[in-house]
Amino acid sequence: MVSIIQKSTRRKQRIAARAFALSFAAFAATSVSYAMFPTAAQAQSYRFSNVTIEGAQRVSADTILSYAGIARGQSVSAAELNDAYQKVLASGLFETVEFIPSGSTLVIKVSEYPVVSRISIEGNRKISDDALMPMLSTQVRRVYSPANAEADAAALTQAYEVKGQLVATVTPKIIRRNDNRVDVVFEVTEGKGVEIERLSFVGNREFSDSRLRRVLETKQAGIFRFIIGKDTYAEDRIEFDKRVLMDFYTSRGYVDFQVLNVAAEFSRERNAYFLTFNVREGQKYEFGTISTVSGLDEADAEEFQKVVNIRSGQTYSPLAVDNVIARMETLATKKGIDFLRVEPRVTRNDRAQTLDIEFALVRGPRVFVERIDIEGNATTLDRVVRHQFKVVEGDPFNPREIREAADRIRALGFFSNADVNTREGSSGEQVVVDVNVTEKPTGSFTFGANFSVSDGANLVASFSEANFLGRGQSLSFNLTTKLDDGNLSFNFFEPAFLGRDVGFGFGAGISSSQPGYADHDVRRAYLSPRLSFPISQNGVLTLNYRGEWSEVREVDSNYADLPSQIQADIDAGGLVTHSLGYSYSYDTRRTGLNPNAGLLFKFGQDYAGVIGGDVDFTRTSAELTGEMKVLNEEVTLRATVEGGIIESDDGTRVSNRYFNSPSIIRGFETGGIGPRSTTNDLALGGNYYAVARLEADFPLGLPEEYGLTGGVFFDYGSVWGLDDTTAIIAGSDDPNWRSVIGASIFWTTPLGPLRFNFTKALDKEDYDKEQSFDLTISTSF
Repeated sequence: MVSIIQKSTRRKQRIAARAFALSFAAFAATSVSYAMFPTAAQAQSYRFSNVTIEGAQRVSADTILSYAGIARGQSVSAAELNDAYQKVLASGLFETVEFIPSGSTLVIKVSEYPVVSRISIEGNRKISDDALMPMLSTQVRRVYSPANAEADAAALTQAYEVKGQLVATVTPKIIRRNDNRVDVVFEVTEGKGVEIERLSFVGNREFSDSRLRRVLETKQAGIFRFIIGKDTYAEDRIEFDKRVLMDFYTSRGYVDFQVLNVAAEFSRERNAYFLTFNVREGQKYEFGTISTVSGLDEADAEEFQKVVNIRSGQTYSPLAVDNVIARMETLATKKGIDFLRVEPRVTRNDRAQTLDIEFALVRGPRVFVERIDIEGNATTLDRVVRHQFKVVEGDPFNPREIREAADRIRALGFFSNADVNTREGSSGEQVVVDVNVTEKPTGSFTFGANFSVSDGANLVASFSEANFLGRGQSLSFNLTTKLDDGNLSFNFFEPAFLGRDVGFGFGAGISSSQPGYADHDVRRAYLSPRLSFPISQNGVLTLNYRGEWSEVREVDSNYADLPSQIQADIDAGGLVTHSLGYSYSYDTRRTGLNPNAGLLFKFGQDYAGVIGGDVDFTRTSAELTGEMKVLNEEVTLRATVEGGIIESDDGTRVSNRYFNSPSIIRGFETGGIGPRSTTNDLALGGNYYAVARLEADFPLGLPEEYGLTGGVFFDYGSVWGLDDTTAIIAGSDDPNWRSVIGASIFWTTPLGPLRFNFTKALDKEDYDKEQSFDLTISTSF
């Protein structure tokens, strides 16, 4: 293996030049006479009647002569002959070049660069060949160039620097083959990545270092440094973090926030970085007077003022202003007012620390969208990207809508990079929107295990694809199994059904589960299509159908006598259920105007038996959750009220009733509360459940890189109600309210989130089954 570093090539060129000079000297000694007197020497010139090319195989003689610029019979000076030599050498086609004057004949000897037969990258473990190969300008079946190889080595090194591997080196080498061919090998020495040992802030008064670290993409090196890739220094990631910090502060009213600089210092051992963000927070501002003025006759300011949903005294947020602009422009579209633009005019009151906003309705320029060009989507279909735009070719151009479409494209999760820019079209009244994306993998396969105290251990295998066949559709298969039960499910979702803003989903699966205790199991096979309609900015309505076959079977022969409520369901055998239902959800936790508070409301009903089947019931469920962050966003408070009712004229089945689980009331086993039979002390499930949960999550004061946080909670609720009360524990079907207090430890690991719950029941019944500790583990390997 021969090194091909640039200095080796330059050495060959100097040798060739020296040989060329000696040839000229010898030629001059035999053909040039000097005057005996000290007069000026005349300039030497040559005239060649013949030019001979030696060593050329792929490059024609005419091509070499065209580079040299020497014609037969032309008078050439020594300086011009040297320039001709330099031109042929600079063509980059030859490894060595020699000009040898021999009388009236000029012999040009060349040695061509070899042809690349194979390219390989060796020693790379942290970046795959598929990611590195597109960066190379050296190509198979093309002439090898040392300059290109050196440039390729620099590009590969830069790729490692972006990943934080600052000590990585790349050395290009060649292996010579016969027929003037070479294999090009880029030898990579990755070394150890330079980690960020400490990530700190200077100038932050309102928010702690730990709170700001959670905002950043860059992380400190912690106990999982061998897995986490975001704890290495990367310049591009730092620039992204600056923008994230700016968005974080401005959305909370700090309009003067600045990142003054980011200091990156090497440790004494030069194996780690100390990263410090120097920030200036400024003062917090609130909304002052909110008003609307109109400069258009067809736009009534009072009518547009009615859609303003921000009020004086609220914390200032650019997101809230953009939301009002969007609402006003939507109203203008409904009223048929084209080219209306909303200009937010801000008046600053530093003494009161308020910002008065005047929304001015003005006529925008008459500019139309000529076309939308999409590039870089090798897999994703154009229509998936185009669906993120609310405008089409020929519509009035709206800069805000283009920015929002860019955000929606990035939110798809299909692309590692997505740039959306505009340029002038075929005329001054036309705009072309350019979308440049870079695809990234969107599929995953997992094989592993999970464990919880209540459910035991399970083997898990799953496959998911978020961009199936480049159509923007999600597809997943999930298998969970253990010795006595398990399930297999399939789910498909199309977010733009028939090209509309309607989602279509389809689910199917089979399962075997044991509600309560191991005296029986419920086996199911089902399919369930659904349609989802966005009916407001935060609200979604879903219509669904579910067809299900279910059967209750006895699995434990030790129970000589089963409760009548279970035996009746076993005797009924397999039954078919057809149900129609709807659900409505309203969620402001991510899209609300207040970044520190959010609301989730869910309500749904399912009707079985209205279109046939063996089972009839009506199931109603509701949930209301409020969440807010306090104490400078260090503590998250959460309150939930949830409940469900199932009713049937023929009596409910054990397969449809509610059984308590940790997702309802913590501190009790699955089926640990609610109606219970005197026969073998078995859980029967209830027709009703209701629960109120209060929670608080907070940091534990440990280094943020450990991923450990804490929490406390209080649950108050019950499971009750039974149609057949034969041989049940007295009062077990009554709404006996239980209360539980508990503490949690959350551990965020690269392998999955872990939660440790420690509970104590304050109010309970004698027949309840407590569970004072619960651990949930999710692991993939």
